[in-house]
Formats: sequence, C-alpha cells, structure tokens
Amino acid sequence: MNTSELLKSAQTVVVDVRTPSEYMGGHVAGSINIPLNEVPARVDEFKEMGKVVLCCASGGRSGQATMFLQQYGIECVNGGSWLDVNYLKNN
Repeated sequence: MNTSELLKSAQTVVVDVRTPSEYMGGHVAGSINIPLNEVPARVDEFKEMGKVVLCCASGGRSGQATMFLQQYGIECVNGGSWLDVNYLKNN
C-alpha cells in the first residue's frame, strides 16, 4: 500500500515528529504531534496505533523515526514533508 492509499484509510494515524512550536505553525488536520526526541519513550503508543504515516518538515526526521519504529515491528512509512502528506491526504 502506498502513502496516498494509506492516507485515505480511516485506520491510518498521521504522526508529525517536528517540535511542538513547528507543529503549532501548521500541520495535517487530525495528525498528532510526537516530537522525534520522544519517539523512543513512546514506542508502546505507536504499537497501539496500527498503520502510521510519519511526517516532519522535509522528511529527514520522519525518516529517522520510521527506521527506528520499524526495528520494533511497527507498520509505518515516511510520508516526508507534512505539506506533502497534507496534499496527499486531501487530494
């Protein structure tokens, strides 16, 4: 399933790994903010989410989070920039 298809699923959770101040400056509607530095401590939360699309400003931090979470068997993809994820989700 590609990112666009994942985003159309009601079961998919969008997680923005930017800082809270970046997130407040604009984000994907319905997404949740878990800053990259909090991801390791919140693995159990991710396990309960089901399918996850991660995003950030450019895709770098969400890429790091994706690789980390996949090591724990969490089904997730790097959506890249939150702007790209927002576009895919809404079009």
